[in-house]
Amino acid sequence: MQTAPLHAKPVPAASPLLAGSNPAQALLLTENAALTNGPPLLFQRLTAKEREEVLREGQKRVVYRGKMLFSQGTPHDGIFLIESGRIRVFYIAPSGREITLAYWNAGNFVGGPELFGQGQHVWSGVAATNSVVVHLTGKTLRRLIAQVPAFAIGLIEGLTFKGKCYSALAQMLGTRSVTERLAHLLIHLADTYGVKEEGAIAIGSAFTHADLAHMVGATRQWVTISLKRLQEQGVLKAEKAKIVVYDLEALHVMRGDR
Repeated sequence: MQTAPLHAKPVPAASPLLAGSNPAQALLLTENAALTNGPPLLFQRLTAKEREEVLREGQKRVVYRGKMLFSQGTPHDGIFLIESGRIRVFYIAPSGREITLAYWNAGNFVGGPELFGQGQHVWSGVAATNSVVVHLTGKTLRRLIAQVPAFAIGLIEGLTFKGKCYSALAQMLGTRSVTERLAHLLIHLADTYGVKEEGAIAIGSAFTHADLAHMVGATRQWVTISLKRLQEQGVLKAEKAKIVVYDLEALHVMRGDR
């Protein structure tokens, strides 16, 4: 899998990251409620001058929906700060089977766990929506960490959060059935993206059956069949662009909460 070419240009002074106020939400499969709100903002400890200093050393890139940001097995060269959009990070097994690790939004960074441009990427990142990122090379990161201690702390906090996320995912995959994982994901999506709609909850952010399958570790066909069964039972309605949940309690029972 090859990384698609990206468009690079200098970071403008008006970058939204300068405000340090972007919500650092993430979408991931976890039972730990403390992780569902996302990690601390990477820039929250930095002064305005320090934020400007960090961004001045990076290159802004626009990566369009469906294009690769970095690919598993390719040489590592730093990290990407997400200014806008959503990046899906995933792992592909030798068999070709794919598992989504998380979706990361504005205020987060992707491209770890390596920071300094050594070795290879151990997973891949793709733009789930049209996105803008700021690339910081490994050499640049070494210099910035020495110059801006608060930035170093932000990176450590981010890596710590990601480690907890991926540990929680491994626990889910190892201890929950695929049916329970699907119910858990639907409840999480309803909580995160749900909009109340005449006694139901409409999941407004469109995720395909393949997207759901990659998150719960199942096949697209299994997810399609499971959603059809739940629709026949009146639990939800799976439309092309959204899912409308009519019986959230049934999903809690399906997850094993009741």
